[in-house]
Amino acid sequence: MKTIETIQTVNYILALIFFFCYVYQIFYLFVPFFKKDRPHKNARFHHYAILIAARNEASVITQLLESIHAQDYPADKISTFVVADNCTDDTAALARAYGAIVYERHNRELVGKGYALDFLLAQIQRDWGDRFDGYFVFDADNLLKNNYVREMNRTFCDGYEIVTSYRNSKNYGDNWISAGYALWFLRESQYLNHARMLLGTSCAVSGTGFLFSRRILHKCGGWKFFLLTEDIEFTIHNIVSGERIGYCARAEFFDEQPTTFRQSWRQRMRWARGYLQVFYKYGGRLAQGVFSKNFVSCFDMSMSIMPAIILAVIGGVVNLIAAFHSLSLGQDVWSALKPFGITLANTYLFLFSLGLLTTLTEWRQIHTSCFKKIAYLFTFPIFMLTYIPISFTALFKHVEWKPIEHRVGIRIGEIAGNQ
Repeated sequence: MKTIETIQTVNYILALIFFFCYVYQIFYLFVPFFKKDRPHKNARFHHYAILIAARNEASVITQLLESIHAQDYPADKISTFVVADNCTDDTAALARAYGAIVYERHNRELVGKGYALDFLLAQIQRDWGDRFDGYFVFDADNLLKNNYVREMNRTFCDGYEIVTSYRNSKNYGDNWISAGYALWFLRESQYLNHARMLLGTSCAVSGTGFLFSRRILHKCGGWKFFLLTEDIEFTIHNIVSGERIGYCARAEFFDEQPTTFRQSWRQRMRWARGYLQVFYKYGGRLAQGVFSKNFVSCFDMSMSIMPAIILAVIGGVVNLIAAFHSLSLGQDVWSALKPFGITLANTYLFLFSLGLLTTLTEWRQIHTSCFKKIAYLFTFPIFMLTYIPISFTALFKHVEWKPIEHRVGIRIGEIAGNQ
């Protein structure tokens, strides 16, 4: 009984810590219902470079380039650049055929999207100088709504020199794994970044689909973000440097989500390890920011990259140790596991509630059948709970960047047909 009481106490303490770390995000859930987006200022057409890092993306890159050509923004104000990074397929040739300016990179030592972007920006700076006012970053599997650049330009003209956008998924309905990713990214867009934007605090770049200015590029000295999660590193670096990241809710893009658990495990392992790397590199500066005028953004970003991983790992390890201890003493192992089961059940219900709210409010943006929208609500918490073993493994396993294979070669006009 003493062991059970101890575990119950530990779980209670962890739950309290988790609540105090993330209660502000519960507040975020209500913000989009009570605050309205501010009207845009007068906009002018800026000249943008679109950056695409591609590694063996022949099956998807032409669809992205088509969606760029279809933008309702002056074509002479958009220049598309592709870095064919260690490609062994026809990515470079296909991109050139669609009018992109292609630079080929062959470096097997410095591997990763961060190195590819740094190489591409260096080539652009050499050949084009400071011709561009801003730089978009996309992955080759992305697709853009035809008003994407125009809407992002409006937010850019409002004074935001880093802008992220509404992240949707082109293969939501493939299976429970792709749906798990997609629902989380929709929630991140609407109930994290949109809420942050409405409250006037800093948003966060998530993966791809973002824009930064020429001044930011020069301030950062190029793209010098090479950790496993270069997007998070870019976000934190700029926030602790005093920059504020904006969000454009009306600029929607789509990306492809993994569909196999092995691929998903590998990708999320990289993310979990990358969060640890970012926290190790910027944790001190984030802590300093918490005690400055940049309190809200620094606290928010600190909570976004660290505590959930640590608390989940601690909770899982403590409960499993208690179960094995009870078993070694000949005690009822199921009684020892009961507190852990209750914690898991409560976590499941909380995650289900997040998924339900997001599904209801973003119903029209989820492009799959009604049945799948409802069915994947129940698997969403399971998908999120698999982060516990992934995060634990990431603490000890060496992780390297590896490309994710993309195969969903559909066009932007075909996505609505999946409804």
